[in-house]
Amino acid sequence: MTSSVDAAEPSGLAARLSAIDERIAAAAQAAGRSSEEITRIVVTKFHPASLVRALHGLGVKDVGENRQQELSAKEAEVAASDLRWHFIGQGQTNKAAAIRRSADVVHSVDRDRFADALHRAADDDGRLDVLVQVNLTDDPGRGGVVPAQAVALAEHVLALPSLRLRGVMAVAPLDEEPASAFARLHDIADSVRAIDSTASWISAGMTGDFAEAIAAGATHLRIGSAITGPRPDRG
Repeated sequence: MTSSVDAAEPSGLAARLSAIDERIAAAAQAAGRSSEEITRIVVTKFHPASLVRALHGLGVKDVGENRQQELSAKEAEVAASDLRWHFIGQGQTNKAAAIRRSADVVHSVDRDRFADALHRAADDDGRLDVLVQVNLTDDPGRGGVVPAQAVALAEHVLALPSLRLRGVMAVAPLDEEPASAFARLHDIADSVRAIDSTASWISAGMTGDFAEAIAAGATHLRIGSAITGPRPDRG
């Protein structure tokens, strides 16, 4: 397996980053969009802070983490003021304060209680950017609010003054064509935008399906190992 040191080797990392950006640009062009409309988030799950620093050196401004512990540790260690930290994992209410301290954006608000916990954790006049996570599967164990309740959750977020509703997020189901799933998400995004015209973000698309997500209007992509290389063995 490729080690974390090899994965962060400058020429290889730069080549993978460039290759993904070329594919994003091509997918955007095919969809009649500009790649400048799309934010590429590099997910660094299980990789060390040194990889984040290497990515930052290559011009990466947006990085994502699935786990609060990794988010907090890496954000503190890297300490780059122009990096935007995206929390994309399922959030626990008892970790909301720690998430809020380190994240610039939380993609995974999936219930009122988590939104409330993030709001209670506010310690200044700043607002935290958040997205409503939608569950596009029939499995209630997956993260996200059911589609029929997405607007109600968005309205709840709008009532919390320390949170700024940015839009919606989802992961495509494994048993459905991504294009179909993301078309459904696009419709949900339109419904949310109808109650807040500024909530225009659609966080959708990973390594295997970002072209379909772009075609469906995604504004934020979450790309991991295609850029970072294989995740290191956690031992």
